[in-house]
Amino acid sequence: MIRSRPAGTGAEGTEPPRADVDLTKARACWTDRDTVAWQVEPSLRHTLAFSAGGGIALRGGELTGDPRLIRLAPGAMSEEQRRRWPHLASFTALTVDPRDAGLVRDALRGQVVAVERDAGGTLLAATGVQLPGVLDDVYAEAATARLGPAGRLVPRLAVWAPTARTVELALYAPGSDRRRTHRMRRDDRTGVWSVRGWPTWWGSEYTFLVTVYSPRHGGIVTNEVTDPYSLAVVPGGARSRLVDLDAAALKPRGWDRLAKPAAVPQHRASIYELHVRDFSASDATVPAALRGTYAAFCGDGAGMRELRALAADGLTHVHLLPVFDFATVPERAADRTEPACDLAAFPPASERQQECVAETAATDSYNWGYDPLHYTVPEGSYATDPDERTKEFRGMVAGLNRAGLRVVMDVVYNHTFSTEVLDPVVPGYYHRLLDDGTVATSTCCAGTAPEHTMMGRLIVDSVVTWATRYKVDGFRFDLMGHHPKAGMLAVRAALDALTSREDGVDGKSIILYGEGWNFGEVAFDARFEQATQANLAGTGIGTFTDRLRDAVRGGGPFDADPRVQGFGSGLAGAPNGAPVNGGEAEQRARLAACTELVQVGLTGSLRDYVLPSGRKGCEVGYNGSPAGYTAAPGEAVAYVDAHDNETLFDALAYKLPQRTPMADRVRMQLLSLATVLLAQGTAFVHAGSERLRSKSLDRNSYDSGDWFNRLLWDCSQGNGFGGGLPPRAGNEAAWPYARRLLEDPGLRPDCAAVNACRAGFGELLRIRASSPAFALGAAAEVRRRLSFPGSAEGVITMHIDTTGLDPRWTSVTVVFNATPYAHTQAMPGLAGRAGSLHPVQRRSADPVVRGSAFDPATGALSVPERTVAVFVTAG
Repeated sequence: MIRSRPAGTGAEGTEPPRADVDLTKARACWTDRDTVAWQVEPSLRHTLAFSAGGGIALRGGELTGDPRLIRLAPGAMSEEQRRRWPHLASFTALTVDPRDAGLVRDALRGQVVAVERDAGGTLLAATGVQLPGVLDDVYAEAATARLGPAGRLVPRLAVWAPTARTVELALYAPGSDRRRTHRMRRDDRTGVWSVRGWPTWWGSEYTFLVTVYSPRHGGIVTNEVTDPYSLAVVPGGARSRLVDLDAAALKPRGWDRLAKPAAVPQHRASIYELHVRDFSASDATVPAALRGTYAAFCGDGAGMRELRALAADGLTHVHLLPVFDFATVPERAADRTEPACDLAAFPPASERQQECVAETAATDSYNWGYDPLHYTVPEGSYATDPDERTKEFRGMVAGLNRAGLRVVMDVVYNHTFSTEVLDPVVPGYYHRLLDDGTVATSTCCAGTAPEHTMMGRLIVDSVVTWATRYKVDGFRFDLMGHHPKAGMLAVRAALDALTSREDGVDGKSIILYGEGWNFGEVAFDARFEQATQANLAGTGIGTFTDRLRDAVRGGGPFDADPRVQGFGSGLAGAPNGAPVNGGEAEQRARLAACTELVQVGLTGSLRDYVLPSGRKGCEVGYNGSPAGYTAAPGEAVAYVDAHDNETLFDALAYKLPQRTPMADRVRMQLLSLATVLLAQGTAFVHAGSERLRSKSLDRNSYDSGDWFNRLLWDCSQGNGFGGGLPPRAGNEAAWPYARRLLEDPGLRPDCAAVNACRAGFGELLRIRASSPAFALGAAAEVRRRLSFPGSAEGVITMHIDTTGLDPRWTSVTVVFNATPYAHTQAMPGLAGRAGSLHPVQRRSADPVVRGSAFDPATGALSVPERTVAVFVTAG
């Protein structure tokens, strides 16, 4: 028993200090086997108290539990330690007494408490201890140990659980609650527990019984958990399933001989962001039983015909929103409940649609899926039978590949739906802990800690599995800024090491990009060098460029008033009259700023490109950060809409003057998309934007059901606009603006408008693919070949010298005329040269585009209003 000083033993006439004891928190961090960081007074006495049985508690002002002690002495963090743990640099460093070094491994397998006393032995403070750092140090060899299911004839299972007292394998017959347990053997060097089984184990359901000290429960518990390295799970994910991914039963016909479309480098990629359920849930040309499933990608429904047509136009990749096992949709169709209302019968600005959708949102078939359960298992709700998910997922990949498209997975390793899958295996390890030991939730959910060795390794191993066993061609990392840059480089290195001969895949052809946002407890490299936009320059890993998005659309995604205009939404000559846009002088200043941001985006967001203003990209400001930040154009992912925030059509509905004719809305939609498709770097488009897709102004449709997320391939069904007021949660503040728009029949496009947008989008894709002008690849080439001749207000002209690069043309010139007026662009350098409108636009379905003209005598380019025209010269 450790006692605090008895009452009355303090100095004459003073009260003894009150002990600061809270064992539900963990304010001390054991960073390696020699060092503990804690915000304490170094001149006091400090120890680590530990108990194998987990009995340390505060009772009557005393710590009970008969713990053993590790003595600590004042020390100092080395430069290396400060670099590795920057958020602890101001903490007091306490050094483990060398005489007690032999106790470290024992301590880690029980309860650990940091204790502070004064010279007389009075208990001043006690707290739990964060262990990830010391676990990574003591069990460093685990980084290369074999984990997860393995074996061909004879299965082997291995799980990293270094703090566990015991681990057993619980083996269940399929569909049965009867189980047999098998002891697992611990490797003391790595902390890995393993068991070798029998061929009869294949197909069994299994869990691990991990007996371990749990800080959350305050004692030793036995957790029954699934395998963090699960390759298959039962419907609902309560148990893992032991499978061999090479088994013939898990492969669709022809899987081993699957021929992929030719790889393209990241700076040439054009990507179509698609949700599996959106793709076919509303498609009557797909059999009812297959709608919303992987299997819809294997047929000949309207959606697949459209994807093949987009691939023929030049689209290279389909990006799938999360398709790993996630938590929020019941995996068996019988367990799901859909809205019972006739949603189409309600008025276009009614509140009833969103009310009805909300009633079943928790149990319907829809969610974006950013709530992971098992990282390396396909989601079961997208399968016609969740027990066939592996085979059906592979069939989807094959179907997309046969359509001429490569496949990108949206992966969400930055958080989990809850702590119930990873934390029970190694309590306090897999999730990022704040200074008091609580789990960080800045990403919306329980944040993981990829900076810890074994969480980082889980990510690498998972990505490699998807690449090699499911033939995935790219990965988009959600909230990538919450990952260390080193971790993303480790993913890149692991992919680059894959070869067609050894692994069945050319890893270097796999593209990698993500959200490089800088926020939360890791912001500004507080805990490690983050995988943020600026930090990833020079790595070849792409990041979304919000600079282009906001400059084209206007405002930002969190504006209280959604009517703020930008380059592509009327700021150039079509003011909407909203006070939020300010007066004429303010609008002109903002247009100039937006124009320069668009120019930066067209270069691939290069940090060192010198703009017509004389400023480099990195010298142009964007919300306090540099607008240009990449070292190569392929590191920029250009976009103007995505699954987040309003669709482009909906944003333009808010921002363009309400009286704007639909034909002009189509033109502004295409002009906005052209800034993406004709920019250097990766082009990224939200599915349906080429068809004026609307979500009825819903800015966050993650749980808004099939209704608000409809992707309509049949233009006679409209585009989704006027489907009711968007869900109250997240949208109610905008309802006053939304009502009058949704009620306006002039804002609902007909087939002529939808088809015109699709045709123009296809032309832009074909133009992008027609010349290396739009894929220069290297920053030096962009600096040498790409320029912005002076243009009128609201017009951007981009000239690309293709001499010696393009076998047909010596230059390509693009004029983005965002104004409602025709524009003549002076280009004296083109005078006397053989030039014309691009062949694709000479045959355009749009007669206005065909009206663009090149004057060979003067080099002048004539471009109609609200038009993007591309001109080529030869000789």
